[in-house]
Amino acid sequence: MTDLTLYHNPRCSKSRGALELLEARGLAPTIVRYLETPPDAAQLRDLLSKLGIGPRQLLRTGEDEYKALGLADPSLSDDQLIATLAANPKLIERPILIAGDKAVIGRPPEKILEILP
Repeated sequence: MTDLTLYHNPRCSKSRGALELLEARGLAPTIVRYLETPPDAAQLRDLLSKLGIGPRQLLRTGEDEYKALGLADPSLSDDQLIATLAANPKLIERPILIAGDKAVIGRPPEKILEILP
């Protein structure tokens, strides 16, 4: 069985929904409460690679910090965006399920089912 890791925010209904879907299938993922233990830049790069997206697609654009930090600026490099995500984990889209070398953002939560073994 592939190890499952869920980047989780228990205050988020989508994140709770994703966890409920996993538990309903008898799966117990490793839970990473990323607001309490945020990923560093290297972990974010690995996560982005598994997701197959760039850092801009991982940003929560509706957060106040997104506007306050000027993250809509297209001249910001991937390295700058990754550093910002590492320093401001609230900006990381959620939930994210990792299964082996694949990952998916659970929006809607049912998307996580796409990568289950």
